[in-house]
Amino acid sequence: MNHQIQWHQRNNAEAVAQSAVHWILLKAQESISHRGVFKCVLAGGTTPKRIYEILADQDQQWSKWHLYLGDERCLQADDPERNSLMIKQSWLNKVGFPKENFHVIHAERGAEQAAQDYAELIQPVLPFDLSLLGLGEDGHTASLFPGHRHNEEELTHAVYDSPKPPTERVSLSKKSLFQSLKLIVLVTGSSKKTAVQQWQQGNNLPIAQINALNGVDVLIDDDAQPNT
Repeated sequence: MNHQIQWHQRNNAEAVAQSAVHWILLKAQESISHRGVFKCVLAGGTTPKRIYEILADQDQQWSKWHLYLGDERCLQADDPERNSLMIKQSWLNKVGFPKENFHVIHAERGAEQAAQDYAELIQPVLPFDLSLLGLGEDGHTASLFPGHRHNEEELTHAVYDSPKPPTERVSLSKKSLFQSLKLIVLVTGSSKKTAVQQWQQGNNLPIAQINALNGVDVLIDDDAQPNT
């Protein structure tokens, strides 16, 4: 799949976040202009949080934005480790975002039930206009971890043995992420160098198995770029 990956190097994590916001706003404008709605999948993590903080300062047609999650931890809805809570606190609560347009994964119901419910929710809205993904030090993305096996036909997966706590999670699948008109992978920090190198060398990491309708764009900062 490497021929369908475009690498975009930036100086630092802030520049990665700023570039991602630029692309998000462009895609939102295009999608709303053409179809009256912008459907975007969000990621958890430090760099995505910075993106959401920048978006909180934007003046947008929020009523036409519909937001989804790439994954979620099976914790109570008000747990500070929930991706949904971080997104609300860093962005949505600050702009009066319509609550009904933020489609959370109800992971507090347990992995199996929450995955089933979310698959039913996203199936009629596919394809997504844009999806954001991060990259873990082990090459995982969303909650798709090395060595895990899932039903390839599922739109979502119940995850029971995450190597990072909590062990139970819900994740979008490769199948649903493929149905993204634009897919951006965010890679920042020196701790990601090894995973990036393995990815570029063709190792079968979870991130390397992700594709999208128009390929994948990787925003990577200098610290994460392997030494040549």
